[in-house]
Amino acid sequence: MGKRNRESEARAGSTTTPEVEEFEDMSMDDGWGGQQSVRKAKRFWPSAARLIGLLAPERLAMAVVLVFVSASVVLTVIAPRILGRAMDVIFSGVVGKNLPQGATQDQVIAGLRAEGQNDLADMLSGMAVVPGAGIDFVELGRLIMIVLAMYFVASAFMWAQGYILNRLVMRVVYNLRRDVEDKLNRLPLNYFDTRQRGDVLSRVTNDVDNIQNALQQAFAQLVQSLLMVIGIIVMMFIVSWQMALIALVALPLSGAAAALIGTRAQGLFAAQWKSTGSLNGQIEESFSGHDLMKVFGREDDARARFEERNEELFKASFGAQFVSGTIFPVMQFISYLAYVGIAVVGGLRVASGQMTLGDATAFIQYSREFTQPLGQMAGMANMLQSGVASAERTFELLDADEQDRENATASLPERTDGHVGFHGVTFSYDPEKPLIEDLSFEAHPGHTVAIVGPTGAGKTTLVNLVMRFYELDGGWITVDGVDVTSLSRAELRSKVGMVLQDAWLFNGSIRDNIRYGRLDATEEEVLAAAEATYVDRFVRALPEGYDTVIDDEGTNVSTGEKQLITIARAFLANPSLLILDEATSSVDTRTELLVQHAMAALRTDRTSFVIAHRLSTIRDADTILVMESGRIVEQGNHEALLAARGAYHRLYVSQFAAPSPTEPREVDNTAVN
Repeated sequence: MGKRNRESEARAGSTTTPEVEEFEDMSMDDGWGGQQSVRKAKRFWPSAARLIGLLAPERLAMAVVLVFVSASVVLTVIAPRILGRAMDVIFSGVVGKNLPQGATQDQVIAGLRAEGQNDLADMLSGMAVVPGAGIDFVELGRLIMIVLAMYFVASAFMWAQGYILNRLVMRVVYNLRRDVEDKLNRLPLNYFDTRQRGDVLSRVTNDVDNIQNALQQAFAQLVQSLLMVIGIIVMMFIVSWQMALIALVALPLSGAAAALIGTRAQGLFAAQWKSTGSLNGQIEESFSGHDLMKVFGREDDARARFEERNEELFKASFGAQFVSGTIFPVMQFISYLAYVGIAVVGGLRVASGQMTLGDATAFIQYSREFTQPLGQMAGMANMLQSGVASAERTFELLDADEQDRENATASLPERTDGHVGFHGVTFSYDPEKPLIEDLSFEAHPGHTVAIVGPTGAGKTTLVNLVMRFYELDGGWITVDGVDVTSLSRAELRSKVGMVLQDAWLFNGSIRDNIRYGRLDATEEEVLAAAEATYVDRFVRALPEGYDTVIDDEGTNVSTGEKQLITIARAFLANPSLLILDEATSSVDTRTELLVQHAMAALRTDRTSFVIAHRLSTIRDADTILVMESGRIVEQGNHEALLAARGAYHRLYVSQFAAPSPTEPREVDNTAVN
């Protein structure tokens, strides 16, 4: 409900911040010479597995992607070996052209050994040379065309897998957004009461976007890089197992560095997204309460709190990016060490005839390509870590306890009498702080029941229980003798119309805002509701009339006009029960008269619950309930309660009794809010 913070004092003990539930504290260096407490995700690997599990419905498309990636990798890792053969053709042709024509390769080698040129003889022994023959350009052209074709087909496969992957990831994220939206509609009201709206919005928007980036970029890149590493290792062992062992020395060193740095980065990324949610909450709060902030001159305070949260986000983001950014340079340095060793050993093996120059060239290319996917895997691991941190936050929202399952065994007629009964109702937000205990009363059909009392007395909670926004701890509530727990929430709420103190209008025309009460209403019914609730009086004066578009904040209509529109909306819904939650508290006295007339028309022939702090608006109520600390301390009509000179009389005197000319009136500070 619009004013669900009424019982904030009663709820304070039960409020639990989501971060405490979801993350555990871990003290670590903040990167600025001090210590900070960051939140470390508890379940990285289960969350990662569940994130990958989102792709399960796209098994066929994923299989095609893997086939295309594998084919591309196979072609890419074989191409350097063929290019090495082309290098052998060139080198053999250059060397062979300078050897005596007509002699065989063995004769040339024997002659070199006889002359004492053993090193040159060893090198020629590892080559396929035709003395006197130059470069075989036909063979060279064939090999080059094969290499170009392989690279072209590999690129085509990569483009195709990228296209398919993007489509399937977008479908997965589309379904995830739909699941999150459906989940939000199934969550109980207390979930939102105990969490910052900015944090919830961050999970629904920022975190889902980050999941999309992780699946779209990190997943494909990680799979491709992993296959590249495997393929390159296989080819290196085929070319030279001795040099392959040298190259593989870098693998455990790189893995250890990535694991060490990645573990640190994961905690920082979790802190980054927590800080993002906190900052979003601060921004949302500042903008929604912008007018009030200016009235009390709290701009500097709001700016200071923004700077504090922005600084926290800066430190968390900087720390996460700085730590994760060190992975690639560290792995690059390790790869350079391996590259130097490969170049030296490869040169010696070519000189000794143990391998050809083409194989050495291919192996060096493999060693360079070997470090590239390792670096990509490290870089994408950062994105995946960030995505898993966001996935965990999103999964925690999806796993949050939902409203109790409905067990609808009864139904109400289309039009009910509106007889509402509370029978020994007990409810509290916190078991340690009782709020409503053993409350019983009846609201008779067609009667207006006003509820008054000090802040925290349980007034708004009372009507929340009628709507089943919260479930009872004890007792039961009936509508026309039917226990509300035996009705579906949708059916129960379809019988109830609500007008709140905070008039909520969406971005759309005035006509659409009124029709929101009953979407199938005809134009005539919309106009009749507007006329009955005095909306027509001011709408006719607007240039666009009922087509006037309400902006996001509803600033192009006054507060009173917005309230009248919400009353017209409730009138159009034609509910059996009506709840008016301080509907006149935010309007001026003149507009209040119009609102009261509109509400009087709305209350006709239906049971109404009116929460009010202006006692002048409830004098004609059939029954007035005076609540204190969750109990009904008095009930009756206006005259009877005044005559009783009890709690209601004190409230009335605090509002209307005139002060003495010589002595200022003492105001009861417990007056109704």
